[in-house]
Amino acid sequence: MQNLSRRTFLAVTAGAAIAPSISWAAEGAPSLLDHILLGCSDLDRGVAFVEEHTGVRAVFGGVHPGRGTQNALLSLGTRHYLEIIAPDPEQPGVQQYSAITKLTEPQLIGWAAHRDDLDQFAARLRQEGIEFAGPQPGSRRRPDGKLLRWKALRLKDDHRGVLPFFIEWSEDSIHPSVDAPSGCSLGRFGAFTPEVQELTKLAALLELDTTVEYAKTPQLHALFVGPKGQWAFSS
Repeated sequence: MQNLSRRTFLAVTAGAAIAPSISWAAEGAPSLLDHILLGCSDLDRGVAFVEEHTGVRAVFGGVHPGRGTQNALLSLGTRHYLEIIAPDPEQPGVQQYSAITKLTEPQLIGWAAHRDDLDQFAARLRQEGIEFAGPQPGSRRRPDGKLLRWKALRLKDDHRGVLPFFIEWSEDSIHPSVDAPSGCSLGRFGAFTPEVQELTKLAALLELDTTVEYAKTPQLHALFVGPKGQWAFSS
């Protein structure tokens, strides 16, 4: 998900239509969707950008040691949240999502699906011949001092960000959706690609109920609903 194409966005008010070039086949979010990543080159600017469009201000989540990033979080309901991710000035050598340093505006850069059986899931992927990295441990310390821990598995080919990475949260960690600022929900979420048939089969193999529809280039589309109405954002 580090090779980012040009991203564009469309802000819409309540009741407005999605851009006519996009056809949504289903409402809601994939059942396994854990969070959506919004990349930006500056965290404060990303937080202000999201607040401007949704009416809810995300809260600082912490830094990712050794990964060069920091984040802010906004709940999208039960087990769903938005992660605004940006370079951490205290870790100048960004190792993950390095392309965010070059972004001139906030952009969707990917999404995560949650699993409660990541090791077993990895074994099934090996049997299917699907290449991946992990599961690898990750952590960050919240501003209140609590440590969040997880494991993540990343596909070697995520089809330019259309497919997610997979995350399993430690049982002793509070899921970010629980106490991040509330007031927003995810109205719709979908993946668009010129390879609909291939991606649909692969999504099923990965046990994802993701909506996969046609577009000339790989894209993610999300419709957020908040105090300021609806906000549609496209990668």
